[in-house]
Amino acid sequence: MIFVVGSTGSGKSALAMELAARCSGEIVNCDSLQLYRGFDIGTAKPPVAERRGIPHHLFDVVSPQLSYSAGEYAREARRILAEITGRRRVPVVVGGTGFYLRALLNGLPSLPDRDQDLRGRLLAREQKRPGSLHKILYRLDEKSATAIHANDVQKAMRALEIRLLTNAPRPATGPAEPLAGYSALKIGLDPERAALNRRLDRRVVEMFERGLLDEVRALLADGLTGGEKPFESLGYKQAIAHLRGAMTADEAIASTQLQTRQYAKRQRTWFRRETEVRWIEAFGDEASAIAAAGRMQDEFFESLEQAPAK
Repeated sequence: MIFVVGSTGSGKSALAMELAARCSGEIVNCDSLQLYRGFDIGTAKPPVAERRGIPHHLFDVVSPQLSYSAGEYAREARRILAEITGRRRVPVVVGGTGFYLRALLNGLPSLPDRDQDLRGRLLAREQKRPGSLHKILYRLDEKSATAIHANDVQKAMRALEIRLLTNAPRPATGPAEPLAGYSALKIGLDPERAALNRRLDRRVVEMFERGLLDEVRALLADGLTGGEKPFESLGYKQAIAHLRGAMTADEAIASTQLQTRQYAKRQRTWFRRETEVRWIEAFGDEASAIAAAGRMQDEFFESLEQAPAK
């Protein structure tokens, strides 16, 4: 199978479709937000009309009211991978959620199940005092807290939940089960940072111009409260703040641009730690990147054909 990874805005979806078209591939989403139904503009979800007839999996599969863990993603993605290869087609996994990718490849150790009563109490505390969960986690388990961004409420909540349920810092876990039976080509996109930042800034403006605020209004009109997990993401939380009078439209755009650039930098740092990634220093929709990735793809399949049978 093939992986296309990199920062947001680097052109992963465009390149993944090019590669899938060359090898009878099917695309598997590895973006935690594109899983959610109704969250389209702010997640840069590929519109159905632009998918070139290529099957896409794990898009629009989760209700916004539900949480979705990396473990759940890994189990469902592995099932889909087996179905794709059972059809003698090639899975092309694309996305920028590094922890989901790692869960898919390496598996996750077994941990306590979610405790909805406890999570409800923790969420209520966080809503009353923003940032309090991360502060409590830091006092109880400094090592876990330092690995989680202070604004990542979901990860802080899960780490604190595990700490409280087990009464131990970083509890012992069961063994993880790595994904077996696949050869993988990992392609990473790493365009020049200043060019990426300019593209990200333009994309944010275009998101708002294409109707991000109308999309959020429609989601709220359908019964969502604005407190659901997808609304914590970039663009959506600023849109909510603007609609509720906490930000002007210009402030919402500027905030989204700044935080998106920061997020892209963190993604790059994460993926640079991944092993065996072959990097292309261009955007995925550029001819040079498409040509380079095509050569990598051809070499990859040729090496598999020449490998001795096991």
